[in-house]
Amino acid sequence: MDPNSPNPARVAEIDALLPQTQCMRCGFDGCLPYAEALAAGTTALNRCPPGGSATIARLATLLGQPALPLDESCGQETSSLVAWIDPARCIGCARCLPPCPTDAIIGARRLLHTVLTENCTGCELCLADCPADCIVIRPRVESDGAAPSADENRRRYQSHGGRLAQHAHERAALLAERKRRAGKPFDQP
Repeated sequence: MDPNSPNPARVAEIDALLPQTQCMRCGFDGCLPYAEALAAGTTALNRCPPGGSATIARLATLLGQPALPLDESCGQETSSLVAWIDPARCIGCARCLPPCPTDAIIGARRLLHTVLTENCTGCELCLADCPADCIVIRPRVESDGAAPSADENRRRYQSHGGRLAQHAHERAALLAERKRRAGKPFDQP
């Protein structure tokens, strides 16, 4: 283990307090990298808008630091959010699928997409990739169901990452095979 790396148990304690929305508003590529930076002492504990003041207070207690107001450069504390796709404006481009950290958006190319609200963390990562501007982030209402728990968000995020890694591995193998075959004469298999 690198002597400069944070204690894995401490990272896990911090990560367990985060909402696991994977929104990147804190400036890190997800909740775990933020937890690692907190454990290493290289960032402030007030950078999580989805967790807001409650998460900041829990982090302050765990880390033995004073609670700070939410860093406004990261966004504002809000109630639970959820994405909604306007079916009249969705063009089925599928650009919203890859950035969704919990696979809460379903659909296929050239077909209408929809949000599984019970899986949506309200992270807003789908907004930037939508060329039709058909995605709206709104407060979660009763008909959306309860917001997913941090554990559910973490599990879906890990599943999403595993699926993307598997896809990348399969694509690399396919390209390597094509390259290998390209070097052979056409009459050989």
